[in-house]
Amino acid sequence: MKEKDNLIRVYTGTEITVNLLKEELEKEGIPGIIQNDFSSGISSGFVGGVPSAIDLFIRELDLKKAEPILTSFIKLNND
Repeated sequence: MKEKDNLIRVYTGTEITVNLLKEELEKEGIPGIIQNDFSSGISSGFVGGVPSAIDLFIRELDLKKAEPILTSFIKLNND
């Protein structure tokens, strides 16, 4: 991803669900970035974030292509 790409948060969940969704998006050519403040805090020697609040970001320009994947994933994982 380029520096000037606008990133938007599309999902927040556990590390497992975020990684599963990231894989689904990448299968369709949509790169994602995971922000895990909890893990980052532990490795830095302090606690920051919550283990169930891992964020997944994608480029804003990929949102339209990602919407059907996101909708399906959220429906399957919230029932």
